[in-house]
Amino acid sequence: MAAATQLTFTSAPGIEDIVGPETYRDHGYPHEAWTWLRNNDPVRFYAGSERFKPFWAITKHADIVDIGKNPADFIIQPRLAVFDENFEPVEGELQARHLLNMDPPEHAQYRQLSSKWFTPRTVKVWEPKVHLITKQILDKAQAKTGDFDFVMEVSAPITIAVIGLMLGVPERDWPLLFKWTNETIAPEEPEFQQGRTTRETADQARMELFKYFHALSEERRKNPQDDIISVVAQAKINGEPLPVFELLSYYFLLVVAGNETTRNAMTGGVQALIDNPAQCALLQKRADLVEGMIEETVRWVTPVNQFTRTATRDLEVRGRTIKQGESVCLFYASGNRDEEIFERPFEFDITRNPNNHIGFGRGEHVCLGAHLARLELRALFAQLRERLVSIERARTVERINSSFVGGVKRAYVRWELKDAPRA
Repeated sequence: MAAATQLTFTSAPGIEDIVGPETYRDHGYPHEAWTWLRNNDPVRFYAGSERFKPFWAITKHADIVDIGKNPADFIIQPRLAVFDENFEPVEGELQARHLLNMDPPEHAQYRQLSSKWFTPRTVKVWEPKVHLITKQILDKAQAKTGDFDFVMEVSAPITIAVIGLMLGVPERDWPLLFKWTNETIAPEEPEFQQGRTTRETADQARMELFKYFHALSEERRKNPQDDIISVVAQAKINGEPLPVFELLSYYFLLVVAGNETTRNAMTGGVQALIDNPAQCALLQKRADLVEGMIEETVRWVTPVNQFTRTATRDLEVRGRTIKQGESVCLFYASGNRDEEIFERPFEFDITRNPNNHIGFGRGEHVCLGAHLARLELRALFAQLRERLVSIERARTVERINSSFVGGVKRAYVRWELKDAPRA
């Protein structure tokens, strides 16, 4: 347990705007506001505005863990996260039905359909392939002599290739996965909207993805292969095939979650090494710190910022009464800077041990793909440790217009890589 707060404030900087997507785009995560809230008002009610429905902001690590482990009192339905009203589904409308918005007992039934693909044992089988994919992409990026976008040239190609192969999506269609992910995660982003509204952007991406995977799943039912599409297409719940909506929603979640979060963790981890050259040098000296680099990156970046839960009855959290039907918003990125849990929480430290971060969530909704994400991060950081000669930021990082994920749209760097060691 840490004894001291690393940042102190005499006022409440920015606490009135902790969910505005423009805040995240322009400034990144609002750590000053969260620090003040953790120390002064850790369970704070936001009465709502024209843009956001009311919610309770939960900013302490312990509270986030306790609520996440209590699905009886705090359920997922009907609200997944705090979104702009233009993106919130209208009452009674369900845009997708997948693991993220299912409660027990249904959640466990659907999770089990593909869980064996993400166990440590299965992920271990994929290790040589993921390392080869990473090496090939780094070999290509090695030739970059000037400024280049790390997202487009390294992190996105790695994560898209891995999830594309696991799903069984033909390589020619991998760019579609990237497009649909961006438009789904950040439909508020003007660059992704292309003149459409927030709702139109998200709806069109979802419908395009549904149409694509409907055709692909029908083909796999006739000609099954060793991939996740075939597994889910042939799966049964209570002896019956998955309803079409749930089937397509399953693919929808795997595409988005399998790409976006790990991509941003990779990008954020490399940015942290640029900002902390001593940590970068330490990683290059010690191969045993790759695992520490992985866990500290997930803590530091926290790719998924927030999810909500809804109270099933009147409950008390830190002396505040949360009424039945009210939403609590769990700010994981705030919990990962909690001074009561982490010593020097605002320092990037790859030797941190223990590292009790909540970057993959807690409870029954803990990230299904956590082991796969760790493998992809391990492949990248282990190879960069051996090959990186120098790296620097070439331009200011461009973040996406979203408070749901810590998304990086562009991250231009300039680097020098050595040839990969002989196998």
